[in-house]
Amino acid sequence: MNDFSQLIGLLSARKWHIAAAESCTAGLFSASIAQIPGASSVMEYGFTVYSVKAKCDLVHVSPETISAYGVVSEETAREMAEGAARRAGAEVGVGITGFAGPDAEGDVPVGRVCFGFCVQGRVVSETVDYGEIGRNRVREESNAFAAKRLIRLLEELPC
Repeated sequence: MNDFSQLIGLLSARKWHIAAAESCTAGLFSASIAQIPGASSVMEYGFTVYSVKAKCDLVHVSPETISAYGVVSEETAREMAEGAARRAGAEVGVGITGFAGPDAEGDVPVGRVCFGFCVQGRVVSETVDYGEIGRNRVREESNAFAAKRLIRLLEELPC
């Protein structure tokens, strides 16, 4: 069983729904869920929020958060996850934001990706630095990491 099949199984068992707000992965996480039979029972919304405007307009990331912490920050990823869940009325939200490359911005290096996970209102975040491994590889690794980390969060919860 692959990670996305396992994720769908965990969400289905709880009758929960998921929404994702994706920047650097540009919908890859949502598409990976959609490839699995049974996805329609758990997938609510998938937001591709590449620009600052999209992040603010669609999933209600605060412009003050972006101004204070940057677009690639755990604070922004957390607000993306919370906003996606809230907009969709879903129990689970995922936020993924980073610089896949080839260019970085300011002091944020290429390959840095920040993740936010909102599970029934509990929000956690994490940053992974993949380095300059190539744009698409950063996206693929981020996609896999998000699924694995969310599985761990769901498995930690009581049934």
